[in-house]
Amino acid sequence: MALDGESYRLADAYLPIGIRAAPPARAAAALGDGSPRLIAGLSTAAWIWGASDRPSGRREFLVDLTARWRPPLPHDIHIVESIVREGDTVRLGRARVTTPLRTVVDLARFRREFDATDAELIRRLARIGGFDAEHAVAAMDRGRNLAGKREAARRIRIALSRS
Repeated sequence: MALDGESYRLADAYLPIGIRAAPPARAAAALGDGSPRLIAGLSTAAWIWGASDRPSGRREFLVDLTARWRPPLPHDIHIVESIVREGDTVRLGRARVTTPLRTVVDLARFRREFDATDAELIRRLARIGGFDAEHAVAAMDRGRNLAGKREAARRIRIALSRS
């Protein structure tokens, strides 16, 4: 169908030409045939929300700590185990995706190296989600004992001060 011009490639999936690459289609492409326990997060969620033009080379997912699940991992998937609170995700079809706010917090917290690309994703996600740095920091402060919270708050404030 792709050779005939009837479909196009979106991540690891093919979509009919008439289907726009909106968040639900991107979420389905990112999850593929993966387990519904996987929650699209970090740069994968940023791509799903439209903050990035193309998916990263490695798909990134969260798994809720309460899931007690260890998936067999293909080489192109990175999983972060984390507490996932109510309101941190939305369902797009059969896929769960972190909200733009949660995605910003995770990008700021879980990146060992935080670069200009991550800062730009944070700015775009804040525009998409309609929030500012203080709102993101306040959301992070609701979680107890979050590792890296102080550094994440600094990263978010710096990234969003350049909006």
